[in-house]
Amino acid sequence: MSEDQAMVDIRGVHKSFGALEVLRGVDLRLRPGEVTAILGPSGSGKSTLLRTINHLEKVDRGWISIDGELIGYRSVRGRLYELKEKAVLRQRTHIGFVFQDFNLFPHLTVLENLVEAPVSALRRPRAEAQATARRLLERVGLADKAGAYPRQLSGGQQQRVAIARALALEPKVLLFDEPTSALDPELVGEVLDVIKDLARTGTTMIVVTHEIGFAREVADTVVFMDGGVVVEQGPPSAVLDDPSHPRTRAFLAKVL
Repeated sequence: MSEDQAMVDIRGVHKSFGALEVLRGVDLRLRPGEVTAILGPSGSGKSTLLRTINHLEKVDRGWISIDGELIGYRSVRGRLYELKEKAVLRQRTHIGFVFQDFNLFPHLTVLENLVEAPVSALRRPRAEAQATARRLLERVGLADKAGAYPRQLSGGQQQRVAIARALALEPKVLLFDEPTSALDPELVGEVLDVIKDLARTGTTMIVVTHEIGFAREVADTVVFMDGGVVVEQGPPSAVLDDPSHPRTRAFLAKVL
């Protein structure tokens, strides 16, 4: 990939739910290895945008590509045709998604949660998938929890398992949808520490978050959304310390 080619390219994305227009022409280009933090008030379209990136929500207009590949569609002579579900599922194996409410399989152990997708979706040998899963659990500080079930873990531990599970597919991009919002305040730090560690390894990440301090410390680019559009974007020092748009300034005045 050339230095200036986007890993994630979002062009003119619109999305409505009935009469409610949630995304109104979003454009973003995210470079390989960069961490992008998306901030904004509730209802600004942050989570919907994240869900369009892996085609959990279909866009009404515009398109999204990852590493040069259109997501959810194929282009034939300039027209877009939606891919079959099987092809979309294959694309999703390249896009890790960490939800705010963990989404672990309650009937599977921690280790089995990590092994399931590599074996079923990528056809990895089970022994290989298990070895990878154990390495990832060690990386997120949960090597001793391989045989536990999600209900036996704290919220912070469950979210760290969810991050390890996303990494088990070796995705090109990791998406985080407010990964700490469902956690008790004292558990937030342990999850943010894991995400910070991933940022240092050059993983391309998009993090929808309310954690301004985390965005300031870890993000290469901060994006502020409001009313379904990108109002402002740039390095944390610009957007958080010297925002140019009055809407960004008003939002930060409330949360800082």
